[in-house]
Amino acid sequence: MRLILRILGALIATLAVLLVVLFMLPGEKVAGLAADQIEAQTGRKLTFQGKVRFTLWPVLGVKSDGVALSNADWAGPEPMLTAQRLSIGISAGDLLRGKVRVTEVSALLPHLNLSENAQGQGNWVLGGAEGEANPTAVAAENQAAVLPISIEKLTLTGASLRYQPRQGDAVEMSSVDMVLRWPDPSGTVNVDLTARPAGAPVQIQAEVGTFADFLSGAVSSIGASVAAEGGMLRFDGRADLTGAASGRVTAKTTDTAMFLTAFGQSGIALPQGLGQAMMVGADATYTTDGRIALRDVTLDLDGNKLEGAVDVVLSEVPQFTAQLNGGHLQVPGLSAAEASAGADSSASAGWSTEAIDASALALANGTAVLSFKSLTAAGYAFGASKLSLSLDRARAVLKFQPAALFGGQVQGQVVANNRNGFSAGGKLSFNGIRLEKAMAQVAGYDRLNGEALGELEYLASGNSVDALMRSLSGKGWLEVNKGFFTGFDLEQLMRSGQGNGGSTVFERLSASYNIDKGNLHNEDLLVTLKGIRADGSGRIGLGARDLDYRFAPTISGLNGAAGLTIPVAITGPWEDPKIRPDLKNALQPEIDAVEQEAKDRVIEKLSEELETEITPEVDLNEVIRDRIEQEAKDQLLRLLQGN
Repeated sequence: MRLILRILGALIATLAVLLVVLFMLPGEKVAGLAADQIEAQTGRKLTFQGKVRFTLWPVLGVKSDGVALSNADWAGPEPMLTAQRLSIGISAGDLLRGKVRVTEVSALLPHLNLSENAQGQGNWVLGGAEGEANPTAVAAENQAAVLPISIEKLTLTGASLRYQPRQGDAVEMSSVDMVLRWPDPSGTVNVDLTARPAGAPVQIQAEVGTFADFLSGAVSSIGASVAAEGGMLRFDGRADLTGAASGRVTAKTTDTAMFLTAFGQSGIALPQGLGQAMMVGADATYTTDGRIALRDVTLDLDGNKLEGAVDVVLSEVPQFTAQLNGGHLQVPGLSAAEASAGADSSASAGWSTEAIDASALALANGTAVLSFKSLTAAGYAFGASKLSLSLDRARAVLKFQPAALFGGQVQGQVVANNRNGFSAGGKLSFNGIRLEKAMAQVAGYDRLNGEALGELEYLASGNSVDALMRSLSGKGWLEVNKGFFTGFDLEQLMRSGQGNGGSTVFERLSASYNIDKGNLHNEDLLVTLKGIRADGSGRIGLGARDLDYRFAPTISGLNGAAGLTIPVAITGPWEDPKIRPDLKNALQPEIDAVEQEAKDRVIEKLSEELETEITPEVDLNEVIRDRIEQEAKDQLLRLLQGN
């Protein structure tokens, strides 16, 4: 809208200059004189590369080929306006009465070269501000020759333009067609404009009230509609020539991607639920320093309704602040497979090694707060939640304040940082969440079921999901009351040694853990079942997606007797772990006890035979050797004594 207003102002100001020249007197000689007058009045040089002549048919008027108007001194050597041909139709009756009423102005292949200087002044401002004009240099007789002029209709065919704002990249357009109707000099202007910024036509219809005042810098009522294949946009409010505006903005699209393509924004594919078709309404205010304030915002994105307020500062990196509230939101276009593109299509293939593109984190800076009653997206089902997203120099922080997720509540934050390579981290606490849902979404593991509370702190870095999972570090703890494992039956395992398949129901589970280089290490797992206590320790490979874990379930003995413990080994990949009893370790304590009992009996018997107390720390061979030596000495002594 700002660009359209400035183009209109520049066109009208320039055409007014040209009309003064063309109607002062006929002929090339007079055209040269008029050009000198215009240069004195505006500081701009007007040149005619062809003849300036009157026409009688089909319209009474004048025609000039090859018209050019020079640029401001600070804007460079290129002309501000060039046109291959300029034709002007006039009212003969009004001309006889000393008034010029232009019935039609037609410009063939005109080109506008618009720009702003560092102070925000446009090169279409003729004279005045820069002191370029020198009206006193015009002779009195020539000043009196200038007739009052109004323009009734303006037609541009095949126009092109280049607009270089004070900040940002230049905007270029070609193949622009425009019809401007201004029947009442003190009234409203109606504009029909067709632009082709990306090839497809974009239709713009605008109405500017009290257009003469608008051109002089006053604020005027503005209404404008922009239509292209796939949607339309409407503005109703007030604006001035600088582009400052306020009013109501409404938009409706049936195909948002196609609508954006018409403006050169191709390749933007929004998931269903995020605005493949949308309706937007807002009270908008725009100021010339690039600030946009949207109030009373209403959004309908494929049936998802939101309302709130948004503030945007247009700069090299846009700044934003948003507060939005929604009802029951659904984004079916974000499937669980797309969002977790974590594991490859083959489960056994492991995590995805495809490079992560996190460049979008640097597109803007700001904070957005979203509250809703429910949200279903990417396999996640949120209840009533409040989420806050902050972007700051390619670092995103998503805060749960709190979030109803996985059947419970999650508080804390997660971070994605792309400032110097990609990394991710977070610190979360959770209460009442369903483990089968949480672990399936986060780690692709769904064999542990139950309602849990706990904490998790983690950090990972790498340019793929595989690299992130293999670099993962952190710590945490969890407690679960009443749940079950799937994939093995611990009671059946204890009875028969065959426990693969089925499930194990437990009354309580608790554990703490540390994570290092993608491996979760736990040494204090405690699971209690009916009549069974199971302790556990080992490694869970989060990066390699494998297990190396030991359970030690103990069946309680009768009447206080010692229970039976049969360790269980769980090893192998997550998708097909091997679960088997460790019978060797299970029987080793009994073997050790029998062996010790046998040793004790032998030692006791030897003590009686050798008449020497033998303790466990004494070397048995040495005792026997000493006994033999003593017996030999005794026998020799008897022999020498004659016994």
